[in-house]
Amino acid sequence: MQTFKSKKYINCKGKLVNLEKPAVMGILNITNDSFFDGGKHNSVDNALFQTEKMLNEGATFIDVGAQSTRPGADMIGQEAELKAAIPVIEKLVKKFPEIIISIDTFRAEVAKQAIAAGASMINDVSGGEDDPKMFETVINLKVPYILMHKQGDYKTMHHNPTYQNVVTDIMNYFIPKVEYLKQNGVADLILDLGFGFGKNLEHNYELLIKMDRFKIFELPILVGVSRKKMIQNIIEADAQQALNGTTVVNTIALMKGAKILRVHDVKEAVEAVKIMMQCNVEL
Repeated sequence: MQTFKSKKYINCKGKLVNLEKPAVMGILNITNDSFFDGGKHNSVDNALFQTEKMLNEGATFIDVGAQSTRPGADMIGQEAELKAAIPVIEKLVKKFPEIIISIDTFRAEVAKQAIAAGASMINDVSGGEDDPKMFETVINLKVPYILMHKQGDYKTMHHNPTYQNVVTDIMNYFIPKVEYLKQNGVADLILDLGFGFGKNLEHNYELLIKMDRFKIFELPILVGVSRKKMIQNIIEADAQQALNGTTVVNTIALMKGAKILRVHDVKEAVEAVKIMMQCNVEL
């Protein structure tokens, strides 16, 4: 059987993170309208409390987002996003000096200012397509970059998404972007298949089942399925009741090669990783 060697370490401003053991990224939404936790953490004190909880539970990364990208989300302006995100990042870095923060944004200027404020990596749900300056910014900043696939815009991406072949189409989406970024010196690339972003139920589960095919890129794969509709619809529950389903899907993703789990519930994701490692499953 052919084996693939993926990049084991990513460099987050001098902190080397070993992804040989899968890591967990805790979601810190500082928005009013995120689908699961909108409004819960949009004050600095609440954000600090939630971050401390996630770090204590074993999160390696904290993903700070001030712009909701849920289906149908309204877009706030760049200045509003900066005003929400930057003070929180500054406070987090001050209180938790060893924290590794990713900035969840599709805007190059927000990414640039977040990195200056103390963030260490960029999580771009648009794959560089919503801001033509994003790739240039990533190249100049020389920080890890999470390159995600989505189809359509945030208002309409769930209106009849279509693919000739969802796996092949997404591979073909990544190939030129990965090649361009690598050729321009981006050393730490992470792929996100974009579960839920312009995919229907069948697309999402076909990607999950065939996720190991993306090992051909020899890059870490991030999976973000936490409490999403692809889980809710199967178990016939809402987001509040979708934790167990999330853990099941995360476990399958680990078996298929996921190296980072992006989650609302850190403790349960960390436990899934520990059990998989104990079983000596090849991750």
